[in-house]
Amino acid sequence: MTKGYFAFVLHTHLPYVLAHGRWPHGMDWLSEAAGETYLRLISILDELVVEGLNPKLTIDISPVLCEQLADDSFKLEFVSYLTQKIEAAQKDAGEFHKYSQKNMLKNAQNWEKFYQDSLNHFNQINRDIIGELRRLQNLGYLEIMTCGATHGYLPLLSRDETVQAQTKMAVKNYFKHFGRYPRGIWLPECAYRPRYNWTPPVPIHGKQDTHLRKGVDEFLSENGLEFFIIDTALLKGGKTIGVYMDRFEALKRLWGQFEAQYHPREEDKAKSPREVYLVSSSPEGKKLTAVFTRDPETGLLVWSGEHGYPGDGSYLDFHKKRFPGGHRYWAVTSSKSDLADKVEYFWDKALMRLPENASHFAGKVNDILSKYHSTSNRTGILIAPYDAELFGHWWFEGPNFLKEVIARICRDPEIESSFLGEHLDRVQPRDVISIPEGSWGEGGHHYIWLNQENEWTWKHVYEAEHKMHELAKHYEANKNTIDHDLVEIMKQAARELMLMAASDWQFLISTWAARDYAELRLSEHSSDFKKLAEMADKKISGEAISAGEWEFYSDCKKRDSLFPEIELEWFARVEYPA
Repeated sequence: MTKGYFAFVLHTHLPYVLAHGRWPHGMDWLSEAAGETYLRLISILDELVVEGLNPKLTIDISPVLCEQLADDSFKLEFVSYLTQKIEAAQKDAGEFHKYSQKNMLKNAQNWEKFYQDSLNHFNQINRDIIGELRRLQNLGYLEIMTCGATHGYLPLLSRDETVQAQTKMAVKNYFKHFGRYPRGIWLPECAYRPRYNWTPPVPIHGKQDTHLRKGVDEFLSENGLEFFIIDTALLKGGKTIGVYMDRFEALKRLWGQFEAQYHPREEDKAKSPREVYLVSSSPEGKKLTAVFTRDPETGLLVWSGEHGYPGDGSYLDFHKKRFPGGHRYWAVTSSKSDLADKVEYFWDKALMRLPENASHFAGKVNDILSKYHSTSNRTGILIAPYDAELFGHWWFEGPNFLKEVIARICRDPEIESSFLGEHLDRVQPRDVISIPEGSWGEGGHHYIWLNQENEWTWKHVYEAEHKMHELAKHYEANKNTIDHDLVEIMKQAARELMLMAASDWQFLISTWAARDYAELRLSEHSSDFKKLAEMADKKISGEAISAGEWEFYSDCKKRDSLFPEIELEWFARVEYPA
C-alpha cells in the first residue's frame, strides 16, 4: 500500500560563461559542473536501470545552460579541460610515488581514472549531454522542467515585458532542445511575486512610478506552464530556513543586517507541504497554476555543510586543493577544521559512509510520509529540491548518495517515486490559495539579491529594460519596412539585457564567491547594451554607423551568441495586459 510519494528535484543552472573567462571564474565553472555533476547524473540513472529499477528524477535545466552545453565551443573546451585534469593527476602521482605517499598516490590514480572515465563517457555520447538528458526523459526515467531564460530574478525586474521574455524564451528554448513543451518551471531562486501595485525599489531615471504589475503565475499560465515550486514559508508562513546560509559566511554577516527587520508570518497550520495547491493572483479567470512545496524537514540533511551529510568528516573537502592541478586530496575532517588541519582523504572510507546516510534519508522520507498518511488519511508527496551542482561539485560523493536513496525508495513498498507532472495528474488539485511575495533565501524575501552591496546593479538593469521596450516598440510599429541590420542590432541588445538580468550577478556579489567577476560581467553587459542601443538609435535617425561600431557589433554577436530564436515582440508589449 502506497503511503506517500517522493520526488527528488534538482535545479540545474550556471550563468553564461562561454567566451567570458576561464579560470578562476568562467569556463572552468561549466566544465567542473559537467564533469562532476551532469555526466554523473546520466550515469547513475543508467546504472539504476541496468540494476532492474525504475528510477524517477525531476530536474530543471535553465535555457542559458542548455545553450552552453549544446555549443560546440563548450564541447571542445570540455575535452581540453578533462585532458588537463588527467595530466595533472598523472603529475601528482609521480610526485607522490617519489615521496612514498601511498594513499595520496592512490588518490591521484583515482582522479586520473575519474577524469579518463569522464572523457570516455563524453565521447561515447557524442559529446551531447543535452541529447542524453532528452533520451532519459523520453524513456521515462527523467522529468525535465524549464527555468527563467537567463535565471532573471523575476519579482525585481521592472517591466512585465521582461518577465514575459524570460518566460517565453524558456518555453521556446525548451522545445528546441527537448522536442516537446515543458509542463513545469523552476522559478529562479524560487522567487515569486503576485499581482499588485508595484513600486520599483530603485528609482528608474530618478522616478519611482507605482503601477499595476501582473503576478508571476499569470505569465506561467499564459504560456502553458502548469506548475512551479515554492519554499515552505510562502505556503505556511513561519520562520524560513535559507538554503545558502551554511555555505557562504558573507550571507551570515549580510543576514545580520536584515534579521531585526524580519517578522515571520503566523504559521498557517491548515496548509501542508504534502499537498498540491492551485495559485492565482489574476481576477480575469485564467487557468490556474499548481504549486509544489519544498519539504522543510529533509532540506538541511543535504543542504547543510555543517549539520548535514556533506559535513561528514570522511567526505572530500571542497575548499582545499593542490596546485597547480587543482585536485583535492583532503577530507572534510570536521566542519570546524581550517585548511591546515585537513587530513588525507581515503576514497574507500568515504564511500563506506554512503549507505548509512542514504538509509537515514530514505527512512526519514518514509517516516514523514507515513505519519502524514496516518494522521490525515491522505497520500501526500514529499518534494526534496536542491541545486544539482551540490551533488558532485560541492559534495563529491553526492551522486552516489542520490543513487543509493533512489534505489532504496524504489525498493520501499510503502513509498513511491513520482514525477511532479505525474503527481499533478494523479491528485488534480482544487484548493485555490494566495501566496505572498518571496524566495527561498533566508527570511523568505529578496535581501540576497537586493541590498546595499548590489542595489547599484538594478539601476542599470532597469534603465536597459526601459530602453529595450522603447526599441522594441519602434520595431513593432515598423516591422514591415524595418531594416534587417537594425533588427539584428536590436536582437543583440535584447540578448545583452537578458544576460545582464541574470540573478547570478547579485548573488555572487552578496556571497563574495566571485564578486569581482560578477561586477565586471554585469558592467560589461550594461556597456554593451548601451553601445548597441546607440547604434540602433543612429540607424533609426538615419545616421551613419562607423566601421568600428560594426566591428563591435560583430564581436558582441560572436561572443554572446545564445538564443538565436529571440523575438523583439516580447519586449514591445505584454501579450495579456493586467
